[in-house]
Amino acid sequence: MTDTLTPTAPSAHKHDTSAWTSVCAADAILPNTGVCARVGLHHVAIFRLAGDRFFALDNVDPKSGASVLSRGLVGSLGERLVVASPLYKQHYDLVTGECLEDAALSIQAWTVRVLDGQVQVAATAATMA
Repeated sequence: MTDTLTPTAPSAHKHDTSAWTSVCAADAILPNTGVCARVGLHHVAIFRLAGDRFFALDNVDPKSGASVLSRGLVGSLGERLVVASPLYKQHYDLVTGECLEDAALSIQAWTVRVLDGQVQVAATAATMA
């Protein structure tokens, strides 16, 4: 099974999707939860929603600097799928990384896919350094 999800709006950084990094088995992430994975020097929060939809964002909460977003609550606000920071409760769009309360706190959205049961994140040489 191959399922590639690409943000509908441009994220802060472009990724060369020819360089995929496997982070975990898709079955290792329970529905409607997140996990943290290290991709190069970055902590990336990987979320699995109902219907086996996967999303990836930076894991670091920009307001606190703590690597905690993978532990946030996932849900929706209107038509947008979001994760709420477990610390200060800002909502981050799972597709774009936009902070709904303060655009200055927006984070990077990563391109993610599931291939042969493995969750993979698109990475560049710069992110792997």
